[in-house]
Amino acid sequence: MTHYHFVGIKGSGMSSLAQIMHDLGNKVQGSDIENYVFTEVALKNNGIEILPFDPNNIKEDMVVIQGNAFPDTHEEIVKAHELKLDVIRYHDFLGHVINQFISVAVTGAHGKTSTTGLLSHVMNGDKKTSFLIGDGTGLGIPASDYFAFEACEYRRHFLSYHPDYAIMTNIDFDHPDYFKDINDVVDAFQEMARNVKKAIIAWGEDEHLRNLDFEVPVYYYGFSENDDIYANNIQISEKGTQFDVYIKNEYFDTFISPQFGDHNILNSLAVITICYLEDLNIENIKEALETFGGVKRRFNETKVGKQVLVDDYAHHPREISATIESARKKYPQKEVVAVFQPHTFSRTQAFLDEFAECLNTADKTYLCDIFGSIRENNGELTIQDLLQRIDNAELIDESTVNVLEQYDDAVILFMGAGDIQKIQRAYMENIGVSTSF
Repeated sequence: MTHYHFVGIKGSGMSSLAQIMHDLGNKVQGSDIENYVFTEVALKNNGIEILPFDPNNIKEDMVVIQGNAFPDTHEEIVKAHELKLDVIRYHDFLGHVINQFISVAVTGAHGKTSTTGLLSHVMNGDKKTSFLIGDGTGLGIPASDYFAFEACEYRRHFLSYHPDYAIMTNIDFDHPDYFKDINDVVDAFQEMARNVKKAIIAWGEDEHLRNLDFEVPVYYYGFSENDDIYANNIQISEKGTQFDVYIKNEYFDTFISPQFGDHNILNSLAVITICYLEDLNIENIKEALETFGGVKRRFNETKVGKQVLVDDYAHHPREISATIESARKKYPQKEVVAVFQPHTFSRTQAFLDEFAECLNTADKTYLCDIFGSIRENNGELTIQDLLQRIDNAELIDESTVNVLEQYDDAVILFMGAGDIQKIQRAYMENIGVSTSF
């Protein structure tokens, strides 16, 4: 049994990986900031100790996993090197873990977490599948056949992985604090594609994915008959979305997803393709798809009277558009109110006009102050730069959440990758509803 210490254990990927190593029979602990982060709930439920940062946390018998947000000068990392311990970066350690299984990486600018959550749930309907999801969820199942995991492109960390399969949901410009432009992002995905051993499953409508040079078989999915796997005869009801799947222009089967929106159909197609290529039992796969309840912070609903309060991680213009689309399709008779907290100054600056464009599609928008990060906590622009670009927008904070009460028959979308949950929590407490986050 190995004793692991995770520096930055509340990070979404770190939390997931800590849970996996715990499940596989290792002794696990970690350290992080003392402020509440939603990922700590699962850690505590698993009995994993979370400590404040302190060099005395580091003992001679440990293997130290270093979160990617923490430099080599961090006090605990310095102590680990002084003791001559093995210190392994998160992405390098994950790359070692996945090699023990038939692995499926899920990567892309958007949709990674939702697709990984769906993939792990559906595959477990037929075969044991360990998984790491970017919402802080991880599960290590002894004697697993497969390992499904989220592979992030930031700082090219996904180049540490050599998976059997890769799902590529899309390529888009994001992380402007690292990538120079869209061509730099495309180059990173091209490098990652060369690491894949068996096959790549890629969204067919993405021009960048279509132009990559693949060295393994590629299966494009989408809504076009030109795609290798496509959905047709789409029907929406209160129970979800039903669609027929065609593979190589031949009818394969009919599936039902409890989710709404085109992006959820696309995620399902990618997952179905993996199951098809691995020859999993189709009836088990269909049943598992119908029971998928979603992942943390992806259109998580709380109903209060006629209001629907949605907690969602959307923090890029394309993700915001997809969340608003899901709300409109699932609740076509309701108003859609966006409560949005921009995440990082560099991203807000890079996508200022795009944020305004997608938020203008909501019936009303409320904005919170820009949330920084460990890597970046200030910038020249302010929330006013975004506010003035949106037609029907106001500012909101924890003291003014009562303004949301006037939307008594609406879907209220609390969106962001920072601490936007504090706004939803304050509103729910204001109207006398208990929260679980």
